Amino acid sequence: MKELKEFTIPFVGLKIGEHWFKFTIEKPFFEHFEYNEFNDATIKLDVLLVKKATLLEFTLFYTGTVNVNCDVSNEPYDQKLDGEYKFVVKFGEETNVEDEDLLILPHGSYEVNIQQFVYESIVLAMPIKKIHPGVEDGTLKSEILDKLEELQPNNDKNPDEKEIDPRWNELKKLLTDK
Repeated sequence: MKELKEFTIPFVGLKIGEHWFKFTIEKPFFEHFEYNEFNDATIKLDVLLVKKATLLEFTLFYTGTVNVNCDVSNEPYDQKLDGEYKFVVKFGEETNVEDEDLLILPHGSYEVNIQQFVYESIVLAMPIKKIHPGVEDGTLKSEILDKLEELQPNNDKNPDEKEIDPRWNELKKLLTDK
């Protein structure tokens, strides 16, 4: 996949210590990854790079909203997102590491691209089931919700007047006939 240049951070000229970078992430960023679940996105990303003698520590802080469709009503709404993600960049010969929070760059590297970490951390911060706030509090009016209400099974019977299977009556006798 082609790297987005704005997410490539050159670290060679940086002093040892903390360095901050700011990014704004919008829908074209996710389209680059062919991720089409978001109708729109406006996310502020602050990246803390702590440069040490032998490694780099990154912490991604993101906050914003993404416009998605509700899983129940298919109505679009703005889902708030905020979170953080930490990963480490080391230098060495090994490239195939099983730890997803560790990136190993070859010795002599002078920059690191963080776009994959940014993408994965934001997408994984989304709730599994996306529900419009109006569905949860009952204020959303929609044809789909009306149809779901209409097709819901009827439970008009009073809970005290439930029809009991006659076989249960025979079993209840066993409890009382000690």
